[in-house]
Amino acid sequence: MSPFRLPDSQLEQLLHDDAPCGDATTHALAIGQLPGKMVFRARYDMVVCGSEEAQRLGELRGLQAVGAVVASGTRLPAGAEILTLEGDAAALHLVWKTAQTLMEYLSGIATSAADIVTAARQADPAASVVCTRKNFPGTKQAAMKAVLCAGASPHRLSLSETLLVFAEHRAFLGAEAPAESLARLRRQWPERALVVEVASEAEALDWAAAGADILQLEKWSPAAVDRLHRQIPATRLAAAGGVNAGNAAAYVQTGALILVSSAPYFAAPRDVAVSITPLA
Repeated sequence: MSPFRLPDSQLEQLLHDDAPCGDATTHALAIGQLPGKMVFRARYDMVVCGSEEAQRLGELRGLQAVGAVVASGTRLPAGAEILTLEGDAAALHLVWKTAQTLMEYLSGIATSAADIVTAARQADPAASVVCTRKNFPGTKQAAMKAVLCAGASPHRLSLSETLLVFAEHRAFLGAEAPAESLARLRRQWPERALVVEVASEAEALDWAAAGADILQLEKWSPAAVDRLHRQIPATRLAAAGGVNAGNAAAYVQTGALILVSSAPYFAAPRDVAVSITPLA
């Protein structure tokens, strides 16, 4: 089931971007008032996302959905129908590419994220996949919908609600001990988990001893993660950097039950086939 829908204001902006002064071709051909229908189908296997937005884009221009609309997060086989819209040709052509492209990009993210989740949970049902904030600027809400539909979660929705200490932060702390830095963070943000990204085993052991809740291991090999987990089994480990469906199980098997990935944002869109035909 879809976790939320993009607001009408965003959808209106998408439509305006594609046709700021209307559809010149449809207008010039004088076919705008003729009735028709538009059918969206999965061209290949996919986890669909954005179907609710596609439906709403149509409704904003007077189109009506016919039959059931497949919910975001549903895994579909090739050829499966997602959505059918009916109305006048002007609205059909106006909505067509915006609805199609939005679903294609979001379904690409959702399918990639779902594949990582599946691989991780086959290794351990307790594993979690979290997706970074490395989505294309300006697309956060849409990208987060795709991530959530896939069964993954946001890694960091924003800098304002998460604590993640990087080496770039520590460069400004001088000789301050890890325990003192963490104590200051806990006083300021008592309800937040303290996450520290570490680059070496020595750093990891220091920050674990200081009380870090989670250690983020950037571009560590599964073998290196496994060695660390055996030394500090009570500390939660998050594997990050290059995590994908092909290596997710290997990381989970080392004890890193949190997988941090940006891969879904760079996945190829999942093609959505569209047919537009006149109604008799």
